[in-house]
Formats: sequence, structure tokens, C-alpha cells
Amino acid sequence: MALIHKVLVVGGGVGGMCVAIQLRRQGIAVDLIEQHPNWAPDGAGITISGPTLRALREIGVVDEVLRVGGHWSAADICDSQGRLQLTVPVMPALEADGLPGAAGILRPVLADILGRTVREAGATVRLGLSFETMTQDEDGVDVRFTDGSAGRYDLVIGADGVNSAVRRWVKPDFPGPRFTGQGSWRAVVPRLRENSTIYMGATTKAGVNPISATHCYLFVLDRREGMDFIPPAEWPERLAELLEEFGGQIGEIRDGLRAGTLHDARLLYRPLAGHMVDGPWHRGRIVLLGDTVHATTPHLASGAGIAIEGALVLAEELGRRHSLEGALLAYAGRHYDRARLVVSASGRLGQIEQSGGSREEHTAVMRDAMEKLRAPLR
Repeated sequence: MALIHKVLVVGGGVGGMCVAIQLRRQGIAVDLIEQHPNWAPDGAGITISGPTLRALREIGVVDEVLRVGGHWSAADICDSQGRLQLTVPVMPALEADGLPGAAGILRPVLADILGRTVREAGATVRLGLSFETMTQDEDGVDVRFTDGSAGRYDLVIGADGVNSAVRRWVKPDFPGPRFTGQGSWRAVVPRLRENSTIYMGATTKAGVNPISATHCYLFVLDRREGMDFIPPAEWPERLAELLEEFGGQIGEIRDGLRAGTLHDARLLYRPLAGHMVDGPWHRGRIVLLGDTVHATTPHLASGAGIAIEGALVLAEELGRRHSLEGALLAYAGRHYDRARLVVSASGRLGQIEQSGGSREEHTAVMRDAMEKLRAPLR
């Protein structure tokens, strides 16, 4: 007999959508609410690592992601003027036969693929909706929503991101994410190279990853004193200033930003924050997933991937355990170390970059983390 029959998923990001898909495949009724009325998020591209591709294959969407996105099995390392210095193979994940080493896609396109899959799986989706209160007892959770409606659920899954509202029901004393000292810049640009490409300047590193047959996304990290707001009108010039030392393709992008000729660039800036919440990740019948408990910086391109893996583990444990408490404890127990690896290694990479530290250590931290993440989920 199933442990649970009806679940509420709060949050329509990749983790929330993936857990909804997997639970529906077990025959569990799922309501998914997302506070934004437009499901597909704004934003530029997202890199999908080999382990994330392996997880998306289990969700059932990897073929479409690869069809409409871009992918690669090598990374080119260039100097600031675009001259090729080295080509490094990008190894696929273990037990990921037939998949490339990495891929990229526009965030709204990935959200659309997963959103359609959620609905096709039979979940009830309500956009532009959040919750006001949750009250739980031994048998369920009563939830009142912002539109005045209410529902009762066997389990509530909080997948509502780094600033989670559900988290206060599970971890009321958690102080919230910490600013890491870096900001992330992204823009959509024409695709000129087959591989992922990193351009090494004296003070700045810029990269471009394919997101389709015709486009890449540019990514740049910079040092920041705080999480100060930067008006979007200033973004083109701020990013252009960061790219001042570059020539070649990056120099052309910089000039296009200043001239206003980089059409549909989807420019995006956000300060980077992260956290790792100690277990357990549940209280009674309310459990947390994804960025609510392990928000990371993009240094390993694994934030979305670790949320998807968490969704797979949570759904699997709910499907095979004889008690809800046992399933939720097993979920955190299986997933914690892998999530912590991503958060801690990404944080260390950011510290090295900010301090101008050892390039050898930076390479070693990245190589060690990626090799461990290539191993399959157990």
C-alpha cells in the first residue's frame, strides 16, 4: 500500500517539476503551485553537466533537451585574444552511454520542456499562486492558498528556491543564504565555435557554452563587495567594462553591448549566494528539496543537476519505504553528501577566484568534484 496518495509541490523550478513527474509515475496525485504567473523563467542559458544529462534521461526528457539545445564533448581554452591554447576532453558521466559530456540550453526552453512533461504526467498545475498557512497533524497537512482555496495533503514538498517560504515551517531558525562575494553575468550571443570555450584574461575569465545550433551564452563572474542592486539599464556597460581586456569574439561582444547591436541578448546579472542546510530536511509531513537546502554558485554547473538528483532520490525513497519518516530520513541521508560536495567545492572555487589564488588548486578542486559527480547515484 502506498505511503502517500496526495502531494503538494510548492515551487515550479526544475527540482519541483522533476519530483512531480516522478511521483505521478507512481500513481500519486500531485498538485504543483508556482507563485509566478509565467512558468517559463526569464534568463539566459544554463549548462547541463554530464551527471545532469544522466538524471534528465531518467526523467525522460534528455532527447528533447539535446535536440533543441547545444552539446559538446570538449572545452577549448583560449587566451584573452581568442587564440587557442589547449583543448580538454569533457568526459560523459558513468552509466550515461550515448550521452555527450555536457550540454546547454536556454532556461525558458528547459522550463517549457519540463512543464509540458509535468502536465502530460497528469499533475494539476496552478500558476500565480502561493500559500498563506500550513497546519499539520499526524495524518496530513492542511494548506490555505493565497486565492482563498484550501487543500489537505499527505505530504508537502517545499521546492521554492533559495529564499524558500516553506523552509520556515521546517527550519525556522535558519538565517538564510550568504552572499559569496561574486556576481554572475550572462548574455545570449551568436555561436561561433563547436566546443565550450573559456577565455583567460589577466584579471577576468569569460566563457561561452552552446545552447542551440546557432547560439551560445556568455558567462562572466566578477568580485563584489555586497549584494548591491544594479539597475538593468546599466548592465550592458557594466558587462562591457568587465570585458575590456579581451579581443577576438569576446571583444566583438563587448563592442556590441556598447553599440546596442547585440539583439535579444537576454542580459542577466545576479549576485551569488549559497548555503548548505544541515539535516534532517523535513519536519513531520513537510520536506525540503533543491535550493531550499543546498543552494550553490555556478562554478560546477551542477545547481540544477543536484536538485534533479534530489528529486529522483526523494521520489524513489517514497516509493520503496514502509514508513514516511523512514523515507524522508533516507532521502536526506542518501543525498546530503553529494549536495554538500557541490556546495563546498563551488564555494572554494569562488574563494580562489576572488583572492587570485592558486590556479593549480582551482583545477584540482574542480577535477576532483567532477570526477566524484560522474559516479552514478546509489
